[in-house]
Amino acid sequence: MQFLNELTALIVDYIWGMPLLVFLLLANLILFSYSKFLPLKGFFHAIRILFEKKKNDEAKGQISHFQALTNALSGTIGLGNISGVSIAIMQGGPGAIFWMWLAAFLGMNTKFYECTLSVMYRGEDYKGEVQGGPMYVISQIWPGKGKFLAYTFALLGLFGTLGIFQINQLADFTEYNYHVPRYITGLSCALIVFIILKGGILRISQVTSKLVPLMGIIYILTCLFILFLHIEKIPLLIQEIFSMAFTGKSVIGGVVGYSVKEIMITGIKRATFSNEAGLGTAPMAHSNAKTNEPVKEGYVAMLGPFLDTIVVCTLTSLTVLVVDKETSFLDSSGIILTTHVFENALGIWGRHLLGISVLLFSFTTIIGMANYNEKCWNFVFKGKRFFQETSFIFYFCLTVLFGAIMKMDIVINLMDICYGLMTVPNIIIMVFMAKEVTRNLKMYNKKYDI
Repeated sequence: MQFLNELTALIVDYIWGMPLLVFLLLANLILFSYSKFLPLKGFFHAIRILFEKKKNDEAKGQISHFQALTNALSGTIGLGNISGVSIAIMQGGPGAIFWMWLAAFLGMNTKFYECTLSVMYRGEDYKGEVQGGPMYVISQIWPGKGKFLAYTFALLGLFGTLGIFQINQLADFTEYNYHVPRYITGLSCALIVFIILKGGILRISQVTSKLVPLMGIIYILTCLFILFLHIEKIPLLIQEIFSMAFTGKSVIGGVVGYSVKEIMITGIKRATFSNEAGLGTAPMAHSNAKTNEPVKEGYVAMLGPFLDTIVVCTLTSLTVLVVDKETSFLDSSGIILTTHVFENALGIWGRHLLGISVLLFSFTTIIGMANYNEKCWNFVFKGKRFFQETSFIFYFCLTVLFGAIMKMDIVINLMDICYGLMTVPNIIIMVFMAKEVTRNLKMYNKKYDI
């Protein structure tokens, strides 16, 4: 058992190390060569789309642009934005934040391409509902030889998009801080998830469209308040972020020094793991948007990396650094580190405010993962006997309960391996179709004078 744990951990480090980062970076550069960041010209246009009141009842899809974005954000904004960022700072120093910003900037362009493509080539599941994602795109563009790639993505997604890590971390937090038994956390979440999933995509979108803005507002306001209390430190901190991104020097008394390469890899890896640009998950959420203009939904999807990484991850980073820079780097646990920072700044209220954020962040991520997992489930099994909707809901809810009460390093490692490998089919088809997406983008921009 120990050997399997070490082996799977090694594979995770390899997949989520240089190979995947280089793969994503090359894809980003190829897409940049096509678009020259043309989508970023429409940043404010994307915001306007979110709140437009005009509806096209004849358009395909089930949910609004705003609901599609919150569905996608529910899967990306999670505990990684709280604990993972703290660990990234500990491993890469303040300079990692700069590379995190750069990766998120590139990721906005990538997210535009993958989500536009998934709306362009939407399909239908066995119930006749409009669905999308890399598996549907590949199936339509390469109906013969591409079937293997399509099913590879979906099969990997069945395991990679489980909510086991999130519920496990939530159970850790509630047990450590509030002495809630792990099985109580697991049962409670499994029951709520069961009720939500029974309502289908419309109920999922209704829940996420309310919870995602709520959790974002609570967390953002808390971080901003802490930053306001230490406002005099921010100018020097910003200067250190930029200087340390290229010098590799440590600011913690010479205890640790970082090479520029280590800092860059840490920042890019943090952004990639956080906003999931290029991984193929968000297109599954955005393809449910009710629209006949794929580029329009691509614009909306582009806001995901901005909100997830440039806003939420940045606020976590700055909050950790301004409150207790030296102690922060010496702590080895991300969630405990962040709890320590919030308590230092706001006393016991800091722990409770963080507790609310942890609960909302982890729960909405579980819902987002359930949405992705069900789409992969339906693509693979197509409603065959014993594999219909009720079977999926019981399966997913059992994994939530299982995740809360078990120690499962090997299981989580296998999930991370599958999640990382999902990138390969998505990147291949996205780069292959980049010219067509760019043509549609130029026509759309000309139509709306962007």
